[in-house]
Amino acid sequence: MAQFALTTSAALLPFNRMCGAKQWPKLFPGLSKRYGTDLALFTSFRKKGVGFVASGTTGWSGGVAELSEGETAPQSYVWPDKKQPRVCILGGGFGGLYTALRLESLVWPDDKKPQVLLVDQSERFVFKPMLYELLSGEVDAWEIAPRFSDLLANTSVQFFQDRVKVLHPTDHLGINGRSGSNCGGTVHLESGLLIEYDWLVLALGAESKLDVVPGASESALPFSILEDAQQKVDNKLRRLERSNFGKFSPIRVAVVGCGYSGVELAATVAERLQDRGIVQAINVETTICPTAQPGNREAALKVLSSRKVQLLLGYFVRCIQRVDNVEASEMSTSGIAAEDDHEKYILELQPANRGLQIQILEADLVLWTVGSKPLLPELEPSGKPNELPLNARGQAETDETLRVKGHPRIFALGDSAALRDSNGRLLPATAQVAFQQADFAGWNLWAAINDRPLLPFRFQNLGEMMTLGRNDAAISPSFIEGLTLEGPIGHTARKIAYLIRLPTDQHRLKVGISWLTKSAIDSVASLQSTLTKVLSGS
Repeated sequence: MAQFALTTSAALLPFNRMCGAKQWPKLFPGLSKRYGTDLALFTSFRKKGVGFVASGTTGWSGGVAELSEGETAPQSYVWPDKKQPRVCILGGGFGGLYTALRLESLVWPDDKKPQVLLVDQSERFVFKPMLYELLSGEVDAWEIAPRFSDLLANTSVQFFQDRVKVLHPTDHLGINGRSGSNCGGTVHLESGLLIEYDWLVLALGAESKLDVVPGASESALPFSILEDAQQKVDNKLRRLERSNFGKFSPIRVAVVGCGYSGVELAATVAERLQDRGIVQAINVETTICPTAQPGNREAALKVLSSRKVQLLLGYFVRCIQRVDNVEASEMSTSGIAAEDDHEKYILELQPANRGLQIQILEADLVLWTVGSKPLLPELEPSGKPNELPLNARGQAETDETLRVKGHPRIFALGDSAALRDSNGRLLPATAQVAFQQADFAGWNLWAAINDRPLLPFRFQNLGEMMTLGRNDAAISPSFIEGLTLEGPIGHTARKIAYLIRLPTDQHRLKVGISWLTKSAIDSVASLQSTLTKVLSGS
């Protein structure tokens, strides 16, 4: 039985050769009942804007079911097995994907191994801590953003590319589903598909919060997903670099926020632009990375100073206005291509403390790294807005086993969860926390399904890492107090640590070979450059 995808594709002949129409009743019984099993099925769905393509090897292994835009009648998803537990995981980031892989790695009784369905709006998993390396050209997109279909190809996990529209949990009501299972509720996807589940994992992550400052939504670019790094920030920098080539006016970049993300972004952009740009970093605090280890903060300050990054500390952005660059506009009207980059931005900075004056900044590019908002509040039914216990930030309140309070069949982790440490403080929404929570969520699902006691989650802070450029980073491991690795040593240690954290053995191997090859090429190029200088000097 082939893996499958529902997508707006006209590639029907390859599917017919690989799978055949007779397989459809087994692949998707609910659809075959409605449309039959011959080519009329394809015609019927193509008229509604949906086509079918095969996407893999034989067996129900790593299935991909991408439901795209188009009018489709509401359809209930039919799970392949009517008796096995059904686990639906919403979100394919560190929390969601690694929970699915953890479930796959555990040993299950034959009648208890769950069917796992992973839903994410993107076709790729994104290793977010390394998005900065895309801007510096140090990594390729496939290395840090592999397709889910590739990562799950040798697993029984099924994948749907779709957006979640509404959640309808019923576990808090004690309602039983169909005979032989205790239904935990349903998930309604934007494509119209309804998914009934026994167990649900909420790992939807968060999105950038740009609506807190007038003009930010229209003028600033976030930096939190692959599309931000590739299609927005990198493309914008390329256009600015082309349009400013040979000119004396520098490219001005304003980075709002000096937490870890803002500092890493400012250091990376400053290194990329060098003398062709001016990077200004704005922070409401009077220091950068206020929660960071002192060693990391000091290393970052040294790098930012060496790259002439201007720090505007103790300020918050009051508003952002977009204005036309008159010179660029004149160039465009005179027939010289300006590539639609003739806008500039004016930022009004308000002092957060006494003794500072209002600042007005001009920028060609505004990068926003402040604030995020979880996606859970948008998924509650309009008629029942309080079915999930959410805190003021929109995160689900969980107990120490990661189960949502009042919902024994729902687990939440990462940005979707509000979990406190032993001191009563909310755990930070970091990749390290989500990575560790995924391990516990997978085990606790195993325990819940097998009627075993669940384990309380205990976060272990392993330290902090930050990139500061192509050959520069800072690492403060928690197990050696006061130690900070910086420069090339920190850079190498960080890449090794993240290589180990990549999702699967196969992907780790491919990426490791790629990085070793690039390192060897860079070493040869550096040696050749050194020899050339020595020979020319003699």
